[in-house]
Amino acid sequence: MASKKLVLIDGNSIAYRAFFALPLLNNDKGVHTNAIYGFTMILMRILEEEQPTHMLVAFDAGKTTFRHKTYSEYKGGRQKTPPELSEQFPFIHELLDVYKIPRYQLENYEADDIIGTLSKHAEKDGFDVKIISGDKDLTQLASEHVTISITKKGITEVDSYTPEFVKEKYGLTPDQIIDMKGLMGDSSDNIPGVQGIGEKTAIKLLKEYGTVENVLESLDQLKGKLKERLETHRDDAIMSKELATINRDTPITISLDDILYSGYNPQEVLPVFRELGFKTLIDKFDTGSETDEPEEIEDLPFTAAEEITDEMLVDDSIFVVEVWNENYHRSDIAGFAIINENGRFYLPYGLAMDSDPFRKWAEDEHMRKTVFDAKRSIVAMKWKGIELAGVDFDVLLASYILDASQTVEDVAGIAKMKGITGAKTDESVYSKGAKRKLPEDEILADHLVRKGEALSKLSKILEKELRENDQYELYHDLEMPLAIILGKMEAIGVKVDVNKLKEMGADLGQQLQALENKIHGLAGESFNINSPKQLGVILFEKLGLPPVKKTKTGYSTSADVLEKLADRHEIVEQILLYRQLGKLQSTYIEGLLKVVHEDTHKVHTRFNQALTQTGRLSSTDPNLQNIPIRLEEGRKIREAFVPSKEGWVIFAADYSQIELRVLAHIAQDKNLMEAFRNDMDVHTKTAMDVFHVEMDEVTSNMRRQAKAVNFGIVYGISDYGLSQSLGITRKEAAEFISRYLESFDGVKEYMDDIVRDAKQKGYVSTLLQRRRYLPEITSRNFNLRSFAERTAMNTPIQGSAADIIKKAMIDMARELEEQELQSNLLLQVHDELIFEAPPEEIEILKKLVPQVMEHAVELDVPLKVDYAYGDSWYDAK
Repeated sequence: MASKKLVLIDGNSIAYRAFFALPLLNNDKGVHTNAIYGFTMILMRILEEEQPTHMLVAFDAGKTTFRHKTYSEYKGGRQKTPPELSEQFPFIHELLDVYKIPRYQLENYEADDIIGTLSKHAEKDGFDVKIISGDKDLTQLASEHVTISITKKGITEVDSYTPEFVKEKYGLTPDQIIDMKGLMGDSSDNIPGVQGIGEKTAIKLLKEYGTVENVLESLDQLKGKLKERLETHRDDAIMSKELATINRDTPITISLDDILYSGYNPQEVLPVFRELGFKTLIDKFDTGSETDEPEEIEDLPFTAAEEITDEMLVDDSIFVVEVWNENYHRSDIAGFAIINENGRFYLPYGLAMDSDPFRKWAEDEHMRKTVFDAKRSIVAMKWKGIELAGVDFDVLLASYILDASQTVEDVAGIAKMKGITGAKTDESVYSKGAKRKLPEDEILADHLVRKGEALSKLSKILEKELRENDQYELYHDLEMPLAIILGKMEAIGVKVDVNKLKEMGADLGQQLQALENKIHGLAGESFNINSPKQLGVILFEKLGLPPVKKTKTGYSTSADVLEKLADRHEIVEQILLYRQLGKLQSTYIEGLLKVVHEDTHKVHTRFNQALTQTGRLSSTDPNLQNIPIRLEEGRKIREAFVPSKEGWVIFAADYSQIELRVLAHIAQDKNLMEAFRNDMDVHTKTAMDVFHVEMDEVTSNMRRQAKAVNFGIVYGISDYGLSQSLGITRKEAAEFISRYLESFDGVKEYMDDIVRDAKQKGYVSTLLQRRRYLPEITSRNFNLRSFAERTAMNTPIQGSAADIIKKAMIDMARELEEQELQSNLLLQVHDELIFEAPPEEIEILKKLVPQVMEHAVELDVPLKVDYAYGDSWYDAK
């Protein structure tokens, strides 16, 4: 008979370990994910290594347990859980559910008690038991068939506590761990123990007397202060042992049969990974496996065109431009579908492109067309020499505006949300990954027509919902015109000086070689700097630096570890610089060279218009918003972005502190408004008000702290987040936030009001009526509710700032056209617009651009725009 293996995980403990072991990470929806990611990595390792037949993750049910009746101060010294961690627990629960791993909590008991009880039952039933935790209290459970794996400082390195290991480490049995805690106490759980007795003394006493009770009965054999302390704190020792003892007879309502584990389906886990933005794990799971067979759907009659006729090309048509490959700047158009009052038509790609009537219809702005993803359609057609016009409705944008939280991949996804059947998913037709390919023409034709039919139904539903939500203007006047502008920007692209990039790559190569030589000199020998194993030996064995944490393969040499050691030895700073320059060379120099179009010698980044929940634009292939500019070498990469015409210049204009100005307007805070109306440095003003000092008394450190809290308010502040940002304690950070909110009472009132309104409405809105729905804001789950409350506070600020720069782009595009200027809008990066312009138009742009951007939306404080220009993007900063 196969052996039975039970794995029990201490959910709270492992989540804490993961959170503090990894740097704060966010997905594209603003959710912190470091604890979830670390928890997932631990989970995957456990499943692979342990191959359990039974499994459970136990969680604490609340702050109060039966132990508090014994000692009300139990765990009293612990700091409040950081909200950045609290908000991740619901996602950890969701992750466990899709992994089909049972989870359990019990009111009035801790996870330890659940684990202790189940391990006792399992051992009696002949199981081998593995317990995973970061808490050494559980080592008391170790036995012949129960092993406790305790994570160390990181998330991958563990110590396995067996009775033999406990004996070797402490000279005690697992049962005596309880007695050791009784004598020495446990500061992490606020268990008092005997004051003045530490681990060494406790172990010595237990080796001689066995238990706490025996020690107390043998006081006549002890002398001096030790005897005095034990006599004075006798009751504390007994109570502390009781507090440290895991209850192995907890009244749990689950049995071993309930936690049988039979594995998980990767295809059910993938959507959660996608939601969380775990790209590495997505790539590992999503191997291009066979997709489900397309569902059988009733026939939809259509005409497969053999020639282009007038009845196909009429006003008010659904127009499907089927760009089946993601890289639509190479424009793989598979074919077209048109649906109108005259019928449903499939147009093969070659037939349509050879047709002058089709081209004229596509370019006729008076022929209204409903599409899915106007920007993508415009760009794809432009690459084929057709200027698509007359786009009247975009189903993707309409769906995005109505609810940005819904992740939509294709027409079928939106149709399903709206209860419309008949459309097939793109994945079911083309497959995915390495197996992605065009199907036979009949299948393709059917797919396109079904898309068109779904678009026809969706356009009516979505337009009605937009009008009901007072969001039609946002769609029609902002997002729809912007889609057309973005399409033109993508098609125009940005010229890249390839030779300049190659020169930078060569320079970086020389710098890296010089750094390598210097590092080897400081180390006293040659070694592979990119090998964590070799680097660990140099740093922690040869040079004697204190190891911060270990991994399975040796010492951790991650960036956060090295940063803590930077002041210990010159070599550490050089290694950090070596890594930064190495990433610049591989990711940005070599990465940019790979995406330069061979025909245009430009990069044609893709602007993601329907992705973020705040309404912000992002970009991919390449991501021009993430070019690192902290290092001068990183900033210099912008030197390679140049005008497309000889003698032209790059003109860049960006909003100054737009989000803080939006906050001042929305909150109507008199102090913030005064600062902006008087053109004061807002961070200095904040420092003056918070620290109650005059302007000339504000130190650079005061201003730095003020700046951190100003931007923290915009992005959802917490005492933990501010403490990490400023390198201060959570208590100091909490006091600072409190003083800030006292000084800026308008901001405090705004934060209270917006949360209250969100609870009533279920959403928050930007100045231009962009909504973000927050169903969790009335949740009984504290963690979900807290995250939703912070989101309610910062979304109107971030979203309004995003709306303003979008409006500025539309206004600028109109002005450039009306004034018949040659200048082109090339990029939008964060709060910045970047143009290329002939020199004779610079004087016009110096007046026009700030004027347009500063009046895109009228606020109660002035918007301010700074500009610069030069031969490259770098020179325009």
